[in-house]
Amino acid sequence: MPMNSNLKKLQPYPFEKLHQLFSGITPNSSKTPISLAVGEPKHSPPLFVLEELAVNLDKLSNYPATKGVLPLRKSIASWLERRFALSSVDPETQVLPVNGTREALFAFAQTVVDASADAIVLCPNPFYQIYEGAALLAGARPEYINCSAATGFLPDFNSVTQDQWQQCQLLYLCSPGNPTGAVIPLSTLRQLIALAQEHDFVIASDECYSELYFDENTPPPGLLQACESMGKTNYSNCMVFHSLSKRSNLPGLRSGFVAGDSELIGRFLQYRTYHGCAMPLHHQLASIAAWNDEDHVVTNRALYTQKFSAVLDILSDKLDVSKPDAGFYLWPKTPISDTAFAQSLYEHEHVTVLPGRFLARQCAGINPGENRVRIALVAELEQCIDAAHRIARRLDEIG
Repeated sequence: MPMNSNLKKLQPYPFEKLHQLFSGITPNSSKTPISLAVGEPKHSPPLFVLEELAVNLDKLSNYPATKGVLPLRKSIASWLERRFALSSVDPETQVLPVNGTREALFAFAQTVVDASADAIVLCPNPFYQIYEGAALLAGARPEYINCSAATGFLPDFNSVTQDQWQQCQLLYLCSPGNPTGAVIPLSTLRQLIALAQEHDFVIASDECYSELYFDENTPPPGLLQACESMGKTNYSNCMVFHSLSKRSNLPGLRSGFVAGDSELIGRFLQYRTYHGCAMPLHHQLASIAAWNDEDHVVTNRALYTQKFSAVLDILSDKLDVSKPDAGFYLWPKTPISDTAFAQSLYEHEHVTVLPGRFLARQCAGINPGENRVRIALVAELEQCIDAAHRIARRLDEIG
């Protein structure tokens, strides 16, 4: 039967690969399972947001508008101005609510990629697999920019050729990075904005981890902040993606937004009108409450800081690991292959981590995820400490 041939180009998702890796392995039944593989926040969501959600359940009788209600767009614009010191964000033309960053990052490529051209989409390597899938299903060719210890786990933008920049239609960024936690400096963001305008490509900056950092006085910079510092308040060629999933522990709300270039927002709104992905109205109203409050976000950061401190105290002498710039992942180097290490932890300690090679592709002769694992410190503190002790014990046994 007829089918989109690009579907055949999609690789299995990392967790499908993980399931296959563990096939036939029976984990140690004497130990309770602890999963540190999936980046799903486990902290309690803010009660006041849940209350706002509950009191607006009657709004289920209304079709939501794709553009979202104006109060939500205003609350998002105000948050952006406060958080990134922006002079002005127009809630009418520069903001659009979305159902979490995942669906928006995918759909955005379908909006901006011209498949009739020999288009490439550039993305960091390792990466969030949605970038690759979005590029392939938009009819573009994904190409990868390695992130290694040699570059501080930032994409090696110097490795991108002039021909690649010229062919590029869309550049995905992720800062703080998944899985590395590396933060792209403001100066580098400015350079990328200049390249985007020179070669006429679009930057899609995935900033869903931007509110998970350790120093309250030094939050990670954002792409629109870099635009502002260059005097480019129209945010030309730039789009940022934010979510309440990590910031507010609301992954099930599926609430986020895109903001930036008004022309791109207009095109994306047109696409989404046909796509049929408007955010439910009661989710929008609950989201207003979340974006308007910072106290719960500060508390959330403190919980992650506590977990990083406790886990690194246990593992830093036994594993090649360091505290990231931001985010909630550790990205340690493994003493044996990443897949064998993950299998060993699962079998002997009933701890699940994600092999780094599942998050990366072979590029320039290497897979930058090999011999690393992603450890998501999303479980409660006691579980993270327990898991760290189990990992340490397995490391001692491996030798």
